[in-house]
Amino acid sequence: MITYIRGIIDELTPTQATIEAHGVGYLLNISLNTYTALQGKSEARLFVYESIREDAWTLFGFATKQERELFLMLISVSGVGGNTARTMLSSFTAPELAGLIMDSNEKMLKTVKGLGAKTAQRIIVELKDKVVSLGIATESVSDNGEASVPSVQNSEVYNEAFEALKMLGFPPAPVAKTVKAILKDNPTAPVEKVIKLALKML
Repeated sequence: MITYIRGIIDELTPTQATIEAHGVGYLLNISLNTYTALQGKSEARLFVYESIREDAWTLFGFATKQERELFLMLISVSGVGGNTARTMLSSFTAPELAGLIMDSNEKMLKTVKGLGAKTAQRIIVELKDKVVSLGIATESVSDNGEASVPSVQNSEVYNEAFEALKMLGFPPAPVAKTVKAILKDNPTAPVEKVIKLALKML
């Protein structure tokens, strides 16, 4: 099994990247977000998912482990194939998409080409609790498609508070919802304050 490929970027398009490693060129299907991350670079390391069928062997490449993990979660849902999952990860960043699933935002999920209401509902039902484990849903997307992106400090505080509360034994889903609510009202709060407030609310 290939975990990642590191090498020279030989060719790059918004949907595919050819990475040359030790004289072998690997063609990987990529999302628009991974394409953006690779632009302007001569070398790259892409995390890989191998789709092996009797009639085809396809490689998917991801700029981050989190994007690959979310991709794997998506294709575990009945009716979601590799190309649909890639389209979803091209329409939204991984944190945005995780946030939409956690917030049960079926309306925004259905804006993805080829994704119907029933499949969107299945994604929400099956993955709502699972995506929390990724710890990346620090962005939210409004119904007009605009993302609310937190500051770097805010993201770090969210991640630290989330992990600390999870280690204390609290379920991931309510922890994520509570920490997001606290940071929305107190965007500059230090991690210690966020944890103390969360402990009172959970």
